[in-house]
Amino acid sequence: MVIAAVGQLCSTSSMSHNLAQCQTLVRKADAAGAKALFLPEASDYIALSPAETVSLVRSTENSLFVKGLQDEAKHYKLPINVGIHEPATGAKRVKNTLIWIDEKGDLVQRYQKLHLFDVEIKDGPILKESNSVEPGSAILPPFETGLGLLGLMICFDLRFPALSARIRDLGAQVLTYPSAFTVPTGKVHWETLLRARAIETQSYVIAAAQVGAHDEKRTSYGHSMIVDPWGKVVCELGGVEDWETASREPSIGFGEVNLELLGKVRREMPLRPRRDILDVVERPN
Repeated sequence: MVIAAVGQLCSTSSMSHNLAQCQTLVRKADAAGAKALFLPEASDYIALSPAETVSLVRSTENSLFVKGLQDEAKHYKLPINVGIHEPATGAKRVKNTLIWIDEKGDLVQRYQKLHLFDVEIKDGPILKESNSVEPGSAILPPFETGLGLLGLMICFDLRFPALSARIRDLGAQVLTYPSAFTVPTGKVHWETLLRARAIETQSYVIAAAQVGAHDEKRTSYGHSMIVDPWGKVVCELGGVEDWETASREPSIGFGEVNLELLGKVRREMPLRPRRDILDVVERPN
């Protein structure tokens, strides 16, 4: 068994402030003996507007935020999974990506978010991620880590079980969903969706979340979680009220990733989809 650390923070438009929060979490993860630290979607910044989202973006080579975390990963020999923004083609949008920084401080894996969050909640937030974000076009195959084979996804991808099923078919043992869920959707869907993805793929799910008020218009739900392959929540952090009580400081939680338990669950209840039927497209006459 190995320990995974899940971090929770409230990113703003200040990358230096956000980096300092993440550095605090790195040191706490190292002190606890974690084998990897998982940080939320858009940890580098959350902007006030689509225009500011584009204006703040930097390449990983020129990002003080990314460089700072690479230095931390190398110093503590601690892999870090973190959501960031990267430049897209043209100058009107960015990429919402999830990177894996290994224990040497090298950026070795990158996933670009496939499903974008365009939503209008009655009496709630109206968010159009596609106004400033370019969607990805490919699944990143699971890759080896100290926790097992890791499959990367981001936030709104959580609502598409076919994606997690495909990544599980490719061999994933641990699935990630770093997020910035809204409060209205988080209250009713967050835990249910995370546990469902864990149960149906018989995988560990690690979901680092943004929490609290980023600005006067946008607040994130929090409740970062680690869920085991049987659907049990083995770690959960607090929500907005807890964040406010804790002086709006970043928080961290820990959970064991036990591949023996994962193997046991998969052996005792093998899930074998009928691909001969499910993958056949019925065409109308």
